[in-house]
Amino acid sequence: MTSPVHYTVDASHTHAHLFKVSLHIAKPQAGQVVSLPVWIPGSYLVREFAKNLQNLKAYQGGKSVAVFQNHKSQWQTDAKENLALQLTYEVYAFDNSVRTAWLDTQRGFFNGTSLCLRVHGQEDAPHGLTLSPLKGASWSVATGLSVVKVNKQGFGEYAAQNYDELADCPFELGPFWRGQFTACGIPHEFVVAGAMASFDGARLLADTQKICETELKFWHEKRPAAHAPYKRYVFMLNAVEEGYGGLEHRNSTALICNRRDLPAIGMKKMPESYVTLLGLISHEYFHTWNVKQLRPAEFKRYDYTQENYTELLWFFEGFTSYYDDLLLRRAKLIDDATYFKLINKTINMVLQAPGRHLQSVAQASFDAWVKYYRQDENTPNATISYYTKGALVALCLDLSMRAEGAANLDQVMRGLWQRCKGGPMTEADLLAEFEAQTGRSWKKELKAWVHGTRELPLKTLLSSHGVVVHEDAPQMAQRLGLRVAEVQGVVQIKSVLRGGAAERAGMAAGDEWWAVASSKAKSQTWRLKKLEDLTLLLGSDKKASATITRDQKVFELSLNIPSDVHTWRLSYSQSNNTHQDRTSAWLDGV
Repeated sequence: MTSPVHYTVDASHTHAHLFKVSLHIAKPQAGQVVSLPVWIPGSYLVREFAKNLQNLKAYQGGKSVAVFQNHKSQWQTDAKENLALQLTYEVYAFDNSVRTAWLDTQRGFFNGTSLCLRVHGQEDAPHGLTLSPLKGASWSVATGLSVVKVNKQGFGEYAAQNYDELADCPFELGPFWRGQFTACGIPHEFVVAGAMASFDGARLLADTQKICETELKFWHEKRPAAHAPYKRYVFMLNAVEEGYGGLEHRNSTALICNRRDLPAIGMKKMPESYVTLLGLISHEYFHTWNVKQLRPAEFKRYDYTQENYTELLWFFEGFTSYYDDLLLRRAKLIDDATYFKLINKTINMVLQAPGRHLQSVAQASFDAWVKYYRQDENTPNATISYYTKGALVALCLDLSMRAEGAANLDQVMRGLWQRCKGGPMTEADLLAEFEAQTGRSWKKELKAWVHGTRELPLKTLLSSHGVVVHEDAPQMAQRLGLRVAEVQGVVQIKSVLRGGAAERAGMAAGDEWWAVASSKAKSQTWRLKKLEDLTLLLGSDKKASATITRDQKVFELSLNIPSDVHTWRLSYSQSNNTHQDRTSAWLDGV
């Protein structure tokens, strides 16, 4: 044990879901203070990881040392200076997400922010972690952390340059599937837990390799292996019955998906669910550059004790969301039709959120801590997603530059990487790079599209690249301004959108819509089990009486069904594209 700060993690208590941790501090300060982060970078919500820490004890020279809590996530000891201090504690691990820690008889997983107490004053010292071998278990270990000495399964000693690196390298434990590939000469590893027998690991590796090579060449056109910000990379995927998400790290990513989204042996046509999974992989891998290296100046050094505010998530999450699907197209994993279908979906998600008129994407970035990660029935009315609208801002900027013929967003991203030396950046840096690439200022566009709430010029810009926008009749939920769940034959209202027909009728979140009657045949009331059945039950009638239950009370509301609500549908054909060279350059990245 050579590290000044060293953790030993025991994962053998699977039935109790407890990681047992021993922390050795070679030269503590007098009254040494330790704390556990309250959030994990990349997921902008205070999650109070300390709630899972228990049974904390301290020892020096073989004798017990007093330790007391002086903050919700911080403890102080009565330690003497420079005499080795040993802390022991347990962490309850039963959150099967990418953000915290999990341990049962089938699998283990943890982030350093959930298990590793931060030793105040020694954050920049080398840190070590020993993962104790499990007796009789056929488990293996996967992590991006540097190996010191481990056994064949990966149990043993690992090293980090500092606490930040330790906190940014999660561990996956269990009898998982494992595969390897190289991308531009760099070794990559992919581990999958929970896959069914039909899982086609070779297909997943081949497709992920295409994504990685495309993104490495995007950022580093020449000699990617020499300039990439890592020497090896690890994907950790937890396949579950229901779940979706990911969290980026410096040389790894933790993913979760529905196990039915995995590619199956013999699969010929790529299902939408697998395209979504590939988009997630593409998104988190792109973050290796755009948020882990290039990052808000406010994130130059993370403050693990509280919220870290920035107005730039529209760039780091939104631009990453723009490129995740575009790079699937450039990797030739999806065709043009699929790509435009994905853009179409993003556009309609934004247009169906009344909150876009109230909140800018810059405000949405700052408010992530209290709004995006704390969504409720009013969220679509009061907020806009910095993921979806941020992606459309990126689209508009890219198409605007390409229409002017001066440059494109790819060049801006690479130029920004060089300008900021792959490190902290500000919006001023981004504006400076736009001007350097195009020869003009883009302050007006960012003021309107990022800091304002006006509609984006999507139709004009898409048309300039041969994409036709059609306005079609939407599904009934959008026509009425509703978001619903249909559970066991009951239409449950989840959100009522601002200014819609449902709001005018007096519907509210939490209502159950049980029945409907046409104004032309009031004596005949129909049981409503699916919202789309309204057309069948009402025919051409646009006025109806809706039977609602709320707080065990039953009453009727007068509803007018509008016909002036539309949804967008994009169509694209190279044969009819008058701007084919420009559009091909956009889609192919040339």
